[in-house]
Amino acid sequence: MSSVVGLLEQHELSARRRVDELREEADRIQAELALAEQEWKEWAIARSRVGAVLVPENGNADAEAARELRDAARPKSQVPVWREGLAWSVLSVDYQRILQALADRHRLHQGPLTCQEMASVFGMDVVPAKVEALRSKAKRLVARGWLAESAPGRFTLPQPVASRPGDGS
Repeated sequence: MSSVVGLLEQHELSARRRVDELREEADRIQAELALAEQEWKEWAIARSRVGAVLVPENGNADAEAARELRDAARPKSQVPVWREGLAWSVLSVDYQRILQALADRHRLHQGPLTCQEMASVFGMDVVPAKVEALRSKAKRLVARGWLAESAPGRFTLPQPVASRPGDGS
C-alpha cells in the first residue's frame, strides 16, 4: 500500500503539470492575440490613410462621400453623429443589425424593442453580458441620433432615420 505522502506527491505533480500546460497555452494565446491586434491596427491605419487620400481639397459632393468613408474607417469612431443623407453603411455590422431590427418593427407598425428582445431576435442567449453589450450599443446609437429611447430601455428609430427608404439593407 502506498503511503499518504506518496499519494499527495503524485497529485501535486499531476496538478503542477496541468498548471504548466495551461501556462504554455496561455502564453501561446497571448502571443497570437498580440499578432492579431497588430494586424487589426495596421488594417485600421490603412483604411484611414486611404480615406485621407480620397478626400480632395475642393469640397464637392464626392469629397463629402470620401470624408464619410474616411470617418467610418477611423478606429473609435464607429458611430458618427447622424445627419441627413448619412448611410447606415458607415456603421459596423452590429449597429446595422440593431437599426435593421428596429426598421423591421417600424415597417410592421410594432412598438419599440428592449435589449432583451433584441438579443432574442438576434438569436443570442438572453444573458446579462449579451443584453448589456446590446444596451451599450443602443445607448451609443441614441447619443449619436440614430435611435430614440421612447421610454427607459425601449428603443426605436427616430422619425428622420425611420423615413429613409431601403438604407438598412
